Amino acid sequence: MPETVTIRAATRADLPAIHPVIERAYRGETARAGWTHEADLIIDSPRTDIATLIAIVDDPAQRLLIADTGNGLLGCVQVTSKGDGLAYLGLLCVDPGLQSAGLGKQLVTAAEECAREAFGAGAMEMTVIDRRAELIAFYERRGYRNSGEKRDFPVPLDPPLFMDVLVKAL
Repeated sequence: MPETVTIRAATRADLPAIHPVIERAYRGETARAGWTHEADLIIDSPRTDIATLIAIVDDPAQRLLIADTGNGLLGCVQVTSKGDGLAYLGLLCVDPGLQSAGLGKQLVTAAEECAREAFGAGAMEMTVIDRRAELIAFYERRGYRNSGEKRDFPVPLDPPLFMDVLVKAL
């Protein structure tokens, strides 16, 4: 991993560079180079698209934080204000070849700081595919706990997938 990485809010100009990183991290064979992929879950659709990323960047209740080396983007995390002191962490990804080097931890910490400072959040929640025990354990090591709530996976699949809701007091 490069020595200097700055985590900052994304702009529209960053989106063409971060979008392929997101897709590489979540989908397809390239995702298998890392440990947090969804390549084995029979999800054919893209993880996101430029229009969705533009909507995130343009929404004052959301932030897309990116890890920038000055020579390229390595990952991102989305923070969304849900109101009433609650924020949502999503779209966490690190380029597959750089996973396990600590950047994911840095992005989670930055997301939590953003949630507190930008949105006044006292708690953060996220959803993780319930079959992803190793990913749930990653978040538990960072202080998140399983709330016991399950939500449907956002894309209908057969058989269906479900999401565990994890929560952390900030």
